[in-house]
Amino acid sequence: MDYLPIFTDLKHRPVLVVGGGDVAARKIALLLSAGAKVFVVSDALSDPVAELHQQGVIHWLAKRFDASQLDDIFLAIAATNDSTLNARVFQAANQRRRLVNVVDDPARCSFIFPSIIDRSPLVVAVSSGGKAPVLARLLREKLEALLPASLGTVAEIAGSWRGRVKQRLKTIVERRRFWERIFNGRFAALVAANRIHDAQAELEQQLLHHEGQTGDVTLVGAGPGDAGLLTLRGLQAIQQADVVLHDSLVTDDILALVRRDAEQISVGKRAGAHSVAQEETNQLLVKLARQGKRVVRLKGGDPFIFGRGGEELEVLAAAGIPFQVVPGITAAAGATAYAGIPLTHRDYAQSVTFITGRCRLESDGLNWSQLAQGHQTLAIYMGAVKASDIQHQLITHGRAPSTPIAVIGRGTRADQQVLTGTLLQLSDLAKQAPSPALLVIGEVAALHQRLSWFGESADRQIFQQNQPAQWQSVVNLA
Repeated sequence: MDYLPIFTDLKHRPVLVVGGGDVAARKIALLLSAGAKVFVVSDALSDPVAELHQQGVIHWLAKRFDASQLDDIFLAIAATNDSTLNARVFQAANQRRRLVNVVDDPARCSFIFPSIIDRSPLVVAVSSGGKAPVLARLLREKLEALLPASLGTVAEIAGSWRGRVKQRLKTIVERRRFWERIFNGRFAALVAANRIHDAQAELEQQLLHHEGQTGDVTLVGAGPGDAGLLTLRGLQAIQQADVVLHDSLVTDDILALVRRDAEQISVGKRAGAHSVAQEETNQLLVKLARQGKRVVRLKGGDPFIFGRGGEELEVLAAAGIPFQVVPGITAAAGATAYAGIPLTHRDYAQSVTFITGRCRLESDGLNWSQLAQGHQTLAIYMGAVKASDIQHQLITHGRAPSTPIAVIGRGTRADQQVLTGTLLQLSDLAKQAPSPALLVIGEVAALHQRLSWFGESADRQIFQQNQPAQWQSVVNLA
């Protein structure tokens, strides 16, 4: 994060603007809207700035800049077309530890002006850190269209009621859930219709009849890694959670979307590493829900595809805990799509089978003769450790050693790696792939060479015939 976004109270605080032209006029208007006491230094004033001076709204401090003018200033803005003067203002402000903004010169800014969506007292600010101001403006325009004009009134009324709500509802969780229901219910609709008296009455009724809510659990599929693949419903769930129990496969980018004051508990399981027993996780879900908390069980991929989601729900159902499920994009669908490998294709594969590699291959009940048939795709989760056994079983039961395969490590993430070869090379390639890895076996894997699209190296395939397996068709999409 290049800049820490903060909101500053400028009411009655002195602010120095060096420059009196049109750009300075825009900055002055913004400062005045925030209640600042504006002092201007400029050899001449444009008509809008001169009018503000004549009205006594701003103070024309001097025609020439002097560093001493910054001594009693809260922050400064340089808005001239003289780069030498702007640099002097920047240097003098830095020496005095004053915040300073040189317009259109990010390198000389200790603070920047964001694009603003004003629904006062609710204010939303968008910034690109000075790198793409047009992009920030376009995003602001989209948000302007999404946020109703009545939000400011909603916030004003809520602010006037905070004391009463706090007096009646003693815990933070109770108050947060109350306001969530209010902002998503009839109260907000009445404010939007400008029926303020009715909205106040609705708020009072909701507060008088508010009852404490029991806890519940929501199973949320986080997807295969890319935070952009988290569903909208999943995002809403983790934003409303009091506590989030997450797997080790859930990426930091997704965890960063969890509400900041929510408790996060890692209950991940990793081969060869310390992990939380499934029974312990089950009982923790029950315990937290019985405490009245809104619990999210956040799982990589989809909760019901090799995610033990069904087992956890059985425990919750037996304990009488309310629950719901938010599906996620499973690794086989997400990772193969990002690798340019269609799971089915009418010329190559008429079916796809999902298999977990965490099984005893000799006694797992799998029909290897059926799995070894051609024109189908096998997507094997957590199969890297047993890739040698999988390779042996498939070849022994008739799958051609030349069958195309792919090993996708850290699928959908910025450091995704796709290693392709043949079934005869599966064990060697699986050893090289970063974890977590998905094994893809079938004719569709060969399409990666033509359909790869994700990452800067997607168009640079490396393929060397008659080389050691570990060098063949390795694509690093970091």
